[in-house]
Amino acid sequence: MGWGIRARLGMLMFLQYFVWGAWYVTLGTFLAIGLHFNGREVGWAAGTTAVGAIVAPLFVGLVADRFLATQKALGALHIAGGVLLWLASGQSSFPAVYAAILGYSLCYMPTLALSNSLAFRQMRDAQREFGPIRVFGTIGWIVAGVAIGRLGIEATALPLRIAAATSVLLGLYCYTLPDTPPLAGRTSDLRQIIPGRAMRVLRERSTLVFALASLLICIPLQFYYAFTNLYLNEVGIANAAGKMAAGQVSELVCMLLIPFFFRRLGVKYMLAVGMIAWVGRYVLFAWGNATDLVWMLWGGILLHGICYDFFFVTGQIYIDRRAPQELRAATQGLITFLTYGVGMFLGAWLSGIVVDAYALPALGGVVRHEWRAIWTICAGCSALVLLFFLLVFADDGRSADIADGALEAQAGRS
Repeated sequence: MGWGIRARLGMLMFLQYFVWGAWYVTLGTFLAIGLHFNGREVGWAAGTTAVGAIVAPLFVGLVADRFLATQKALGALHIAGGVLLWLASGQSSFPAVYAAILGYSLCYMPTLALSNSLAFRQMRDAQREFGPIRVFGTIGWIVAGVAIGRLGIEATALPLRIAAATSVLLGLYCYTLPDTPPLAGRTSDLRQIIPGRAMRVLRERSTLVFALASLLICIPLQFYYAFTNLYLNEVGIANAAGKMAAGQVSELVCMLLIPFFFRRLGVKYMLAVGMIAWVGRYVLFAWGNATDLVWMLWGGILLHGICYDFFFVTGQIYIDRRAPQELRAATQGLITFLTYGVGMFLGAWLSGIVVDAYALPALGGVVRHEWRAIWTICAGCSALVLLFFLLVFADDGRSADIADGALEAQAGRS
């Protein structure tokens, strides 16, 4: 693959995740402070991406992969999504905002798989070439957070409008990408999206426990995505979105550490360390403040790399090595459905209930919250999932093979 196409695919990834990082991080702050929505409404709005994650495999598998060139599907979805997101930015009632953001999420979430698919189709050696291209997506998310934070517009509709305009620009850009037609011979069979045989992988006790723990840990995880920016703004942290981008920087650093720790900890304790980091993050948030204990807030943000990489990236490698080769893609899709779909959806619902339960009387028309209680509940839920995992998950001695897979994957990123 030549450097020209590398640059074009890198720009695709940059814009793809710039759009998501521009609107999603500050959504809760805009809805709660700018539009005075309650916690349940903020939770439901943040959970639209989970609905999109549930529906996305159906769209990609039944429509995009079979009837549309990938670059055309990407272009149409991003342009339509940009229009919907712009419409959402101008609404003031919850039903109107929710409907527009839900429509946007149904457009956006399939593009995550489609952008990866387009990139893979242009590569000769995806294992080595994809990592250096995908990293531009993380850079795009970081740039979006820093820019939104420095502009001081987190409680306004402007992040939605910036994301909407960028989404339309990205949609137009997609039409300039190399032609990537549907693969010949594909049929519209629902059973090919997540075949029944992929479900059989979960019959193994260790894989089933991992899948269940992944689903459960995503419930407190949604508290972080939906409400951290609002929390930081309420406690008086300036440029909160920009500071939260440090979490993505730590994600890049921790990615490099995965092979080192895999060899020393094995699968079970790599996953456990990831969950311990979630507990630690919420404890730090519960007891930190914007003055003498601001280092605790920084610590909670910087733990993102361990939280995400040690659990979710390790889990992706684990599933890749546990599933038969012909079922790896379907099994990864099943885990994504359970975590970013079902788990995040439940988390969106429960997070809104908890946040509303600890709302304080409004001062000057602005509702504030008892965040120590909220984050303590998150820490307790994460600790229960961790305890369940440590007691029930059994490492069957295949850690060495999976560690070799981690090393191979890391070699592909270098």
